[in-house]
Amino acid sequence: MTATTDADRDRSHVVTAFLRNDGDALLLCRSDAVGTYAGRWGGVSGFAEGDPDAQVRTEIREETGLEDAVSLVRSGRPVEFADTELGREWVVHPYLFDCEHRDLELSEEHDTAEWVSPTELVDPDSDRETVPKLWTAYERVAPTVRSIAADGEHGAAYLSVRALEVLRDRAGLLVAERDSGESASDPGEEWDELAELARRLLEARPSMAVLRNRVNRTMADAEATAGDGTAGAPAVLEAALAGIDRALEADTEAAATAADSLEGSVMTLSRSGTVLEAIRESEPSRVFVAESRPAREGIGVAEALAETVPVTLHTDAAAAHLLATEGVDRVLVGADTIRADGAVVNKTGTRALAVAAVREGVPVTVVAATDKLSTREELNLESGDRSAVYDGEAGIDVANPTFDVTPADCVSAVATERGRLEPGALEDVVAELRELEDWRS
Repeated sequence: MTATTDADRDRSHVVTAFLRNDGDALLLCRSDAVGTYAGRWGGVSGFAEGDPDAQVRTEIREETGLEDAVSLVRSGRPVEFADTELGREWVVHPYLFDCEHRDLELSEEHDTAEWVSPTELVDPDSDRETVPKLWTAYERVAPTVRSIAADGEHGAAYLSVRALEVLRDRAGLLVAERDSGESASDPGEEWDELAELARRLLEARPSMAVLRNRVNRTMADAEATAGDGTAGAPAVLEAALAGIDRALEADTEAAATAADSLEGSVMTLSRSGTVLEAIRESEPSRVFVAESRPAREGIGVAEALAETVPVTLHTDAAAAHLLATEGVDRVLVGADTIRADGAVVNKTGTRALAVAAVREGVPVTVVAATDKLSTREELNLESGDRSAVYDGEAGIDVANPTFDVTPADCVSAVATERGRLEPGALEDVVAELRELEDWRS
């Protein structure tokens, strides 16, 4: 909690939360029951008399009823400004939350709610008048190249959608600046800026093929839409919006393919949104979840699944023993990348789990959209911070690989939005994905 100073007492501190679901953000139209900015659109907001971190969750609960469905992504640097019409100085504390669903219970403070692309906040043609500095507050918590590069908690599919949001947000702002007359940039200048941003996104997580493929598809589609070599921000904005919808649909359909093959008990590890969706859809008799050290993201997965199915959380080292003694029917894992030969790059521990499963005759299913197929022969495997394994003073070499490679002969099936693919079919998909890379030339 930040201490209150004399200067702070002359300013009004408020929290503003952006709730995100499937790439869209929740906007609320303020009713006559509120004291300021009635009739304008904003996020979940309220006065912060004490700790903003605690107050923002109170506002989410009171205004939307979604408190149990949200998880904090990040908070941002406060936005400070003066409203001369009201004669007040504001300090806005922005937050971004991921939201599991869109089932709202609006309070009397709002007349209506809509889930929209955040770029509509700056669209000069929009009929929604927002509260002051709403876009500025959003920018303080929106995904960036840096936040994607630093994210060690979420899976590749999740981060690929965040990458498309980065492109969408920048393209949307460029469109708004041009349409409102604030910028005189031409399509060529816009394309150069957005192409450079796309290249930075491609380099942010080099091991994640799905991020590369989805960014490449967005830029290739934008270039194809323009047709005359003058693709600018509008084309990229349209392609990014379509790309987000396509990515979310592909991940959902891949999860459905995997769910069709799940019966009995399942073992998994790490955190994959697609795996979570498949398990929730199929409701197996029991799920064994490895804790997934060093970040232990498996604990969050176990907690999320415990609401619907029986769950056993265990150490990574116990996986082979449990496969041999507990009658596990299938291993289900996600993938950060799948090579054309069928080998799977995923969170470290996947290889050991798959090898142990083969030893016990337990089939291994990898669930992933086809965008996770890599067009590259070489692999760039990331490593984590050594202090996550050992932070003592002894002269010890530390290995903390983030990913490992599971051989193709340890994988029974790859469940995708195109159905279950055999290894021979992967090469054809890779050839399609290679064509998307031509925009960079």
